[in-house]
Amino acid sequence: MKNTKLFALTTLGVFCTIFTASAWSVNNFLMTGPKAYLTYSTSVAVGAQSGIEECKFQFAWERWNCPESALQLSTHNGLRSATRETSFVHAISSAGVMYTLTRNCSMGDFDNCGCDDSRNGRMGGRGWVWGGCSDNVDFGERISKFFVDALETGQDSRALMNIHNNEAGRFAVKSTMKRTCKCHGVSGSCSIQTCWLQLAEFRDIGNYLKIKHDQALKLEMDKRRMRAGNSADNRGAIAEAFSSLVATELIFLEDSPDYCLRNASLGLQGTEGRECLQSGKNLSQWEKRSCRRLCTECGLKVEEKRTEIVSSCNCKFHWCCTVKCEQCRQVVTKHYCARKERDQSLNSNRRKHRTHSGNARARPLKEDLTGRRKMDVACVS
Repeated sequence: MKNTKLFALTTLGVFCTIFTASAWSVNNFLMTGPKAYLTYSTSVAVGAQSGIEECKFQFAWERWNCPESALQLSTHNGLRSATRETSFVHAISSAGVMYTLTRNCSMGDFDNCGCDDSRNGRMGGRGWVWGGCSDNVDFGERISKFFVDALETGQDSRALMNIHNNEAGRFAVKSTMKRTCKCHGVSGSCSIQTCWLQLAEFRDIGNYLKIKHDQALKLEMDKRRMRAGNSADNRGAIAEAFSSLVATELIFLEDSPDYCLRNASLGLQGTEGRECLQSGKNLSQWEKRSCRRLCTECGLKVEEKRTEIVSSCNCKFHWCCTVKCEQCRQVVTKHYCARKERDQSLNSNRRKHRTHSGNARARPLKEDLTGRRKMDVACVS
């Protein structure tokens, strides 16, 4: 076991310089596998990173935007929250690892696995038969489960919640797979088709899990049995609560904090200073409402700032074989959440008052000390 950890730590030295954002995922996933499984360490690292990047994309215009603190939830006891957002982080990270392992397997990157051809030759439906190279999700699921679920060593409700959400993430990979077919027949008549299953785009999996996040279920425990202090009662209450859960749904145990506000102890920055969108091409309704959601509804104002950006433009191809571009300057308008002027003036007045009060208190103290020294000197003489 010690040799396994040493080997894993050596491997981690390479990845930690690349994947600093997902350090909790990469470090811990790679530390949990046996030496034989370290063959898959690159895929695990890439998968964990893709999960975190997708998390940041899905929550870019939310009050909680998948901050760095969320990525440490499995290693930092103070950040082991059990909120709705935590459930998404576990699910998307688990899905990312499984997705990358599956894809690399199908591409022949591993010696011991390849396409899933277990159904080839069977009739799949009217006019089509299984064939081709289906993505081997069973392999990806098995290896991912070994790495990711091994992080949870306890039997408490929090550990079981994380394992459940890991499984929901893996289910998302399987449930979003798409059937791809190729026609066969005389003169392209497509009298019969050969079909296989392919992984969806990872963005589709992210969209699927974002919906599951919005619909996540809060798990209510039997508090009377939990308070009894009997370990058997505790285990019974936990088992009973988890027995009725649907494997595909995300679950959480704790209500989320107010993400409008800065909370240093929880690693939350609040929404002050965040950029929001008011106009632009191809914006969704959710993006267009981001200023209201991040600023107005959090008691902040929307502040407009103009910024000059420099980008390549008027690019032309010159024979042979270069592309030359001009540098164009463009003024763009961006919107940010800022504190209202009244709040700023109140804070400024408070600071001034504290400074003034501090000076006022300091003067008499100095005078008293000076006077006392004079009296002492007079008595001595």
